[in-house]
Amino acid sequence: MAKDYYKVLGVDKSASEDEIKSAYRKLAKKYHPDLNKDNPDAADKFKEINEAYEVLSDSQKRKNYDQFGSADGPQFSGFNGGGANGGGFSGFDFSGGFDDIFGDIFSAFGGTRSRRTRAYRGEDINLSLNITLKEACLGTTKTITLTRVETCPKCSGTGAKDGTKFSTCPDCKGAGRVRYQQNTIFGTTIREGECQTCGGTGKVIKEKCPYCQGKGVVRVQKNIDVKIPAGIDNDQILKMTGQGNAPSRPGTNGDLNIKMSVIADKLLTRKGNDLYIDVYVPFTTLILGGEIVVPTLEGEFNLAIKELTQSGTVMRIKVKGSKILHRESRGDLLVTLKAESPKSLDKKSKEVLKTLAESISISNYPKYKKYMDTSKEVK
Repeated sequence: MAKDYYKVLGVDKSASEDEIKSAYRKLAKKYHPDLNKDNPDAADKFKEINEAYEVLSDSQKRKNYDQFGSADGPQFSGFNGGGANGGGFSGFDFSGGFDDIFGDIFSAFGGTRSRRTRAYRGEDINLSLNITLKEACLGTTKTITLTRVETCPKCSGTGAKDGTKFSTCPDCKGAGRVRYQQNTIFGTTIREGECQTCGGTGKVIKEKCPYCQGKGVVRVQKNIDVKIPAGIDNDQILKMTGQGNAPSRPGTNGDLNIKMSVIADKLLTRKGNDLYIDVYVPFTTLILGGEIVVPTLEGEFNLAIKELTQSGTVMRIKVKGSKILHRESRGDLLVTLKAESPKSLDKKSKEVLKTLAESISISNYPKYKKYMDTSKEVK
């Protein structure tokens, strides 16, 4: 006897049909090639398991095997794992993965399986785009140049010369899918899958398109206008549906995903929808009052300063901040005023300031006075 099929399935010679079936199911799951891609011996083991079950699950073959050591009697010349109705390794189609084989087992009980239609989709294109703070806050349109995969314009994606040099696939008759007969532990089942001859297209190319070399797609350089919405922020992604790569088979294009990289402004900073700026002004302007020029997204703004304004005062300029994404309103511009002392003084200026200092009572400096009073209490 070339092989001990009982030993292969791990059952006794007196095992019942249910015991044989149960043993086979456990081993089939354990050694299924899709679950043992790192084990090169799994495929051979799985084939041996199927070979054993094909014999022991059939009462006549099992009887011949027990009596003559072969399933077909004295003339048995070995297991044939190849034919369309064979129960060996080649009788299983693993292209659909582990789910397909047990889905077919389910259909053997009378269950139904929904037909799977593969939706082909092109790959996304991901890139980064530099924009200024003004462009991010107020919105703009930028033209970018990229290379992407597009459906061949010469053959309309068929891959055939002039889009006509193809014929209907002889195996699937143009359907793109065919039915396969399989043997499972519960008997013979019929499953449907993608036609291997035409790759699911339903067509066989007679003469390849010279423009795309039969691929149905070409790589082209493209200029695309990107409308950047007002209020978009740094690191946000703008998705342009269908502007990515085309698939190699009929389907839908991928998307173009553009990550915004906002270049830091020299003066303005952004927090949410508000803009911020620190402005150093002469201390005399804060004391006497006056007017300063503040930069905004739309241009210069004249900001009036009242007399005796304290350094560190924050002044709010309404609706001069960033526009709010997908809304009509916008944020504000907050200006922090900081007093700056002169770097040098001439003799006359010193005398003027000295006279001024002597004329102003300490009570006019409430924070300084509080500090002085408190410091006297420290022992």
